Amino acid sequence: MKRNLSLPTLTKAEEEVMHIIWQLDRCVVRDIIEQLGDPDMPHSTISSVVRILEKKGFVDHKAYGKTHEYFPVITKEEYAQHGVTSLVEKYFSGSPKQLVSFLVKNEDMNLKELNDLLKSLDNPKRK
Repeated sequence: MKRNLSLPTLTKAEEEVMHIIWQLDRCVVRDIIEQLGDPDMPHSTISSVVRILEKKGFVDHKAYGKTHEYFPVITKEEYAQHGVTSLVEKYFSGSPKQLVSFLVKNEDMNLKELNDLLKSLDNPKRK
């Protein structure tokens, strides 16, 4: 079931951390730092970003004493849907058809590729 979401925009740093949280599903700040691959990254910096994500409604936490385990509240698919909807509204007059036309023209998609895409969208096995 799709939710009609009005989500705040994420900064580049927030989005990077959010992608890690989506990947890990449940994590502590130390796990995020490990995934970033920068052992010198201050714990307080990542902790601040995660708290901002929580305030924005993207994550929640469960406390185990002083340790907080974070988990996503908004799915990656919901965020992607919001982003695409916003893109279509801002740049393509609310018309998904104009977006697809733009992508086909600018990505130099040939008729076979377009036909394959349409067939894959018609596939009843898709979610």
